[in-house]
Amino acid sequence: MVLELILQDFTEAAVIAGLLVFNAGIGLYQEGKAHTTLTALKSRLALNASVRRDGSWNIVPSSEVVPGDLVKLSLGAVVPADVNIIEGAVLLDQSSLTGESEPVELGTGSETFAGALVQRGEATAQVTQTGPRTKFGNSTELVRTAHVESSQQKVVLRVVRNIALFNAAVIVALVAYAITDGLTWSAIIPLILTAILAAIPVALPATFTLAAALGAGALGKLGVLPTRLSAVDEAASVDVLCVDKTGTLTRNKLSVDSVQPMSVYDEAHVLTYATLASDEGGQDPVDGAIREMGLQHGMKSPPALAQFIPFDPTKKLSEATITDGDGKSVRIVKGAFDTVIALAKPSASGSATVKELEGRGLRVLAVAEGPSGGPMTLIGLIALSDPPRSDSAELISELASMGVRTVMATGDAATTAGIVAHAVGLEGKVCPAGPLPKDVRPEDFAIFAGIFPEGKYDLVKSFQKSGHTVGMCGDGANDAPALRQAQMGIAVSTATDVAKSAAGIVLTTAGLSGVVAGVREGRLTYQRILTYTLNSFTKKITNVIFITIGLVITGHAILTPMLMVIIMITGDFLGMSVTTDNVRPSSAPSVWQIAKLTKAGVVMGLCFLAFCTGTLLIGKYSLGLSVGRLQTLAAVTLIFGGEAILYCVRERRHLWRSLPSTWMIVATVADIMIISVLALRGIEMQAISVAVAVTVFAAAVLFGFFLDFIKVPVFRRLGIL
Repeated sequence: MVLELILQDFTEAAVIAGLLVFNAGIGLYQEGKAHTTLTALKSRLALNASVRRDGSWNIVPSSEVVPGDLVKLSLGAVVPADVNIIEGAVLLDQSSLTGESEPVELGTGSETFAGALVQRGEATAQVTQTGPRTKFGNSTELVRTAHVESSQQKVVLRVVRNIALFNAAVIVALVAYAITDGLTWSAIIPLILTAILAAIPVALPATFTLAAALGAGALGKLGVLPTRLSAVDEAASVDVLCVDKTGTLTRNKLSVDSVQPMSVYDEAHVLTYATLASDEGGQDPVDGAIREMGLQHGMKSPPALAQFIPFDPTKKLSEATITDGDGKSVRIVKGAFDTVIALAKPSASGSATVKELEGRGLRVLAVAEGPSGGPMTLIGLIALSDPPRSDSAELISELASMGVRTVMATGDAATTAGIVAHAVGLEGKVCPAGPLPKDVRPEDFAIFAGIFPEGKYDLVKSFQKSGHTVGMCGDGANDAPALRQAQMGIAVSTATDVAKSAAGIVLTTAGLSGVVAGVREGRLTYQRILTYTLNSFTKKITNVIFITIGLVITGHAILTPMLMVIIMITGDFLGMSVTTDNVRPSSAPSVWQIAKLTKAGVVMGLCFLAFCTGTLLIGKYSLGLSVGRLQTLAAVTLIFGGEAILYCVRERRHLWRSLPSTWMIVATVADIMIISVLALRGIEMQAISVAVAVTVFAAAVLFGFFLDFIKVPVFRRLGIL
């Protein structure tokens, strides 16, 4: 840009400046996503806390809570810090940290963490950690620092680096020859500028962005919303997908899995009595699941409810008193099997059934009835579960066929995780509890259970360290660090705002089909970018060498800076139409192999160089064209031949195996029309005859077919598919 300004070519300088601002703006936008995630995370923390100081309870901002404070945990409150419960009992939703849908009952001596929601009960607790030292604060810090360099950034850097190193050497040789040949500096400086413009793939970053944006638009129509364009590019290379269990593979909603009546009782009887002993309108998901099933499949004429006693954490029971058809008062209790059976007659069959159900990872509740103040009888068992989504098994199977390995990463226990994994077709070993093994690889284990947010984050980083491109699919705030660190973080439709802001892709409709759609669209985007990269690499290698050869043949610069700008605009920017091209997704994860692309570019570049040089020699020695017309001929040859290169590399097989997109055809016609009008009318160049222009066009067509027969075996040998 500085050289353009020195030469007072302000239009060309403005074009380059605009591209720099555009690419910088994209980077700024992506940086801003991290701040959005942090804001959403902070909103999940308690704003105020009830703290005992100077002998009285006071409401203070949670930011003022310090270790050692006594805080009150009551219904609806958010735990303001990591605490130890010293008195009372509460039912806590810890999904913000563990991701598990089922709340936990905690009493004296138990530890809980900042961000947990009190659903029932009341307790007094002592603060142990605050702010960034809490489990939740640690997750926030992980999100803030999570960063992975995208494959796109690496590819752009390596492509430009390879082209720059090669062309820099050629330009040095070009300048040395010009000096020894006696050219003045007034002629050498424009020559240097022309060579630099010819060497730099100016539109390459913009093409990456445009291809990803068009891919994002296609995904949007399928209910998949990319929040970072780089996630679309990365989806092509993903070879490992880490999935959370609760809310991702499962529905994140407790439901009745089965009802096991005892003795003479039936399912309707058990469900009705359990429903009567469940809180109506409460926040307990267990009671909600039982009431939902009981209202659908319970007794048509249930007995009248006389009294209901909510769940008592000390007794670990909920109770109800009803009046049966004979007018007698009947007591019903519902709770854990060990607690209920202590009030009833021993049941060997009941104990065996509970063991079998719990072995399947189900939560089991017992229901008993009896006269008020009299002995009770076990009437049945109710097993609850968080069932897998209907499409989870299909997702894992389809990803496996695409070469993507799926592993489960969950905060749940290994037994439950293993049962869900088996149900969805995810088979393999379970990682032992404790710290992650050093240098763990995706193929080592299929299930990572009992891990906190930092564990999922470390798991993603470990896989990335071993050379894998990692996707992470989750729904909760506990998944946010891993979602942010993964190259392709995916938040399901029911995910929290925290998870959605940390993810690169958000599924806006129910189900997991969007994951497969994201991978497939990423591979389509990759193929289009690969076409542009091959096209750009081939041309940029040719351009500078051709300028050097032209100087040797004619003794003059074969292209002017203005001609090079025209070639850049018509070739590079109209060539961006490949981002709409009809392509085939690869059957395996797409990996950028720059060394192989370089070799392919060199082979095709040499062929292109031979074509351009031959045309120039014919123009000088057979047609006797002047230097000005030779410059026009060179520009026309580069543009027509460039179109042949583009149509050749867009198809990995022979070029006639698929049709180009409409936009690509339109851009090609525009490209040919622009340079033809300029060349025939002599605008910004000396005019050439129609016969010469038509002959060059026909030669370019033949060159394209010739190159195609060279390209196919080269691509096959290099594995460019």
